[in-house]
Amino acid sequence: MSAPRTTPVRRVLGRLSLPERTFVADALRTETVGGVLLLCAAVAALVWANIPALHRSYEAAGDFHLGPGALGLNLSVTHWAADGLLAVFFFVAGIELKRELVAGDLRDPKAAALPVVAALCGMAVPALVYTLTNLTGGGSTHGWAVPTATDIAFALAVLAVIGTSLPGALRAFLLTLAVVDDLFAILIIAVFFTARIDFAALGGAFLGLAVFWLLLRKGVRGWYVYVPLAVVIWALMYNSGVHATIAGVAMGLMLRCTTREGERHSPGERIEHLVRPLSAGLAVPLFALFNAGVTVSGGALGDVFRKPETLGVVLGLVVGKTVGIFGGTWLTARFTRASLSEDLAWGDVFAVASLAGIGFTVSLLIGELAFTGDAVLTDEVKAAVLCGSLIAALCATVLLKIRNARYRRLVEAEERDEDLDGIPDVYEQDDPAYHLRMAEIYDRKAAEHRRTAAEKAGRSAGQGPTESGNGHDSLA
Repeated sequence: MSAPRTTPVRRVLGRLSLPERTFVADALRTETVGGVLLLCAAVAALVWANIPALHRSYEAAGDFHLGPGALGLNLSVTHWAADGLLAVFFFVAGIELKRELVAGDLRDPKAAALPVVAALCGMAVPALVYTLTNLTGGGSTHGWAVPTATDIAFALAVLAVIGTSLPGALRAFLLTLAVVDDLFAILIIAVFFTARIDFAALGGAFLGLAVFWLLLRKGVRGWYVYVPLAVVIWALMYNSGVHATIAGVAMGLMLRCTTREGERHSPGERIEHLVRPLSAGLAVPLFALFNAGVTVSGGALGDVFRKPETLGVVLGLVVGKTVGIFGGTWLTARFTRASLSEDLAWGDVFAVASLAGIGFTVSLLIGELAFTGDAVLTDEVKAAVLCGSLIAALCATVLLKIRNARYRRLVEAEERDEDLDGIPDVYEQDDPAYHLRMAEIYDRKAAEHRRTAAEKAGRSAGQGPTESGNGHDSLA
């Protein structure tokens, strides 16, 4: 009688493959540094805007206009930060998304289901929370999209500040969530926040994108070709009425992110490696500097929890994001009959879901677009984004600190490299050569211990009579 066949249990949030782990580690390292700069820029903006002697200079700096008016680009510094610098951010987001689709976790539909469903639920539930809050409170539903975005850089900055080590699987899950989140945020901006369209300018932008794509396919190289072309595409997209950041993500998606024979890294990876520090270290912090400066006072903070628009943003980020991402993850695992990695617990997923409630860059941008023409409500919504993100960060800090000792042990196990070959030991358990190397290492250590033991034993034997003689002399 044959043994019953058993189907292996599929694990979610398990250990990453080595190439994926390397990529995630590099990406998160840059995002963490950028996140700390983003945090500093946000604090600087709040200080600059709330010191009475400096408040006017903050407004004057943000309202200062520059650029060629004949081309429709005589914009304020704040406008340049939102429409220009964030195009760089979305260009990197486009490359990340393309890489995930062709070479990362999103390439496999089964593996992609978890982060995609979690991200969708993590956007739908906050939007629903905001809408219900405003329908019951008589507020405006125009800001439904504000609490839908996660700011990965800010979230990683919080992790860096509180000194919490997340296992690689949870960090990768957070990063993939943010990539999918960015994609749908771009779609929301393109579909719901385009008031007018200049078809001539839009056609010119598409023509520029076609030229961009053809140059890439022909293998043309040189930043002096692509940077001027990218600026022209961006300017045409801006004048078309479609948000200019769409140009950034479109160009990012066109880059090839798979390697060919003889290539160590794809063109997309190389360009992302060059542009990501510019995005994380300059573009996003400058955007924060000129958009996070809202007036903070006891009354203003109290209004955040009294007005339905601002309360909806706070509840959407703190409650909606956590419930949506956790619920989406649990339901995906439940209906695909997968189980959580043995190293993790559902409480860990809940903690990461609460960390994803930190919305900043894209939330501030959507807040600007949703309430254009109402400067007071725009500032109040910005204050709500800051409050909601702060509350989410505090909740995540408490939840993550509870399991921090466990996380530290997992990270140490993931990074241990006893044979010093540059590859963590956990990835070499099935390699006979690894075990032979370890046997040699332990043999050398055993020989050293035997030699040391022999030396100690010899020294003790030589000193024994002397100590005994000294003892008799003292008794005498």
